[in-house]
Amino acid sequence: MPADDDKRDTRRDMLLASTLIAAGLVVSMLALTAISAPDSQQIAQATPPTQSTPGAETKPSAPSEPGTTGQRPSDIPPQPARPDPDAQKAGAQPALPPAPAEKIAPPIREK
Repeated sequence: MPADDDKRDTRRDMLLASTLIAAGLVVSMLALTAISAPDSQQIAQATPPTQSTPGAETKPSAPSEPGTTGQRPSDIPPQPARPDPDAQKAGAQPALPPAPAEKIAPPIREK
């Protein structure tokens, strides 16, 4: 009977699909338990701690960094982007190109 064969095929397909879903859930749970480590330091440390180079005791250490205060030097005054007209006459070049001219449309005519 063809109707019984269709029911049997559908039941077998549903059983196979249910088995695959259950297997996927089991694999997901195993992966999540493997990811969650009891020691949080194990997750936080991405690389192993550095070890000293052999013979580092005999080599001179790196020079210390120069002491900077992080402030601008006060002995050099800031320069303007556009020098005043007297300086331009003397030959000073502006640091920025001239500003573009304003775009002016013709006036609106009243009707």
